[in-house]
Amino acid sequence: MIKLAASIYCFFVLFSGLAQVEKDSVPLTQDTNSKLLLRTLDENLTQKYQGKEFEYDIRDGESQNFLARFLNWVMNGLRDVFGIDIPPGITKILEYLIYGLMAALAIYLLIRFLTGENASAIFRKKEAATINLNLAEEHIESLDLDAMISDAIEQRNYRLAIRYQYLKVLKTLSQHRIIEWHYEKTNQDYEKEITAPKMRQLFKDVSYLYDHIWYGEQEIDDLKYQAAEIKFVNINNIGTHG
Repeated sequence: MIKLAASIYCFFVLFSGLAQVEKDSVPLTQDTNSKLLLRTLDENLTQKYQGKEFEYDIRDGESQNFLARFLNWVMNGLRDVFGIDIPPGITKILEYLIYGLMAALAIYLLIRFLTGENASAIFRKKEAATINLNLAEEHIESLDLDAMISDAIEQRNYRLAIRYQYLKVLKTLSQHRIIEWHYEKTNQDYEKEITAPKMRQLFKDVSYLYDHIWYGEQEIDDLKYQAAEIKFVNINNIGTHG
């Protein structure tokens, strides 16, 4: 009985579906009576839609980086607190100046990292080449440095005496084959040539004094010179006697 009822239900569903398909299958007729209307664009269309409101590729305002926003914040603060109205062009100039200083600092740090030179050696010529003696043409061993030191002390030019003391150290070490002197070499070049640890440390000490007194333009008196002279005498004695 249940199977018979199910069969009758399926028959009616199938029959109603076929009837619906037949009802919807109405053929379309071609319309030959309506007139076609051809439309053309207005010749003044481009002029009609000109103006900032139709320029969608232009953004209102300009994106700013952190530095520009910070400078604008400072300028706005000066204007609000002190009533100082600074033109936008000044802010732009300050921004470029800061970028320039940052670039110079980056170059300085890069050179120092790659060369291992100290700050005084980066922005000056190599030390041995800057002295007023023409060491490029005259070998250091031909100089009477003791007489030159005495003359500098007699004139109370202790900075110059320190300069000659340092050259005397280079002369002593070169004569005893501890270093190979050349007027274009730097302190760091000579340090690498010195193999004895004690000698290398003494050389670093006198190089430090030489840099800070001569290139640092630190004026010293007789007492400070005598204290510094002890280090130069010690390294010369060790270099001479081993």
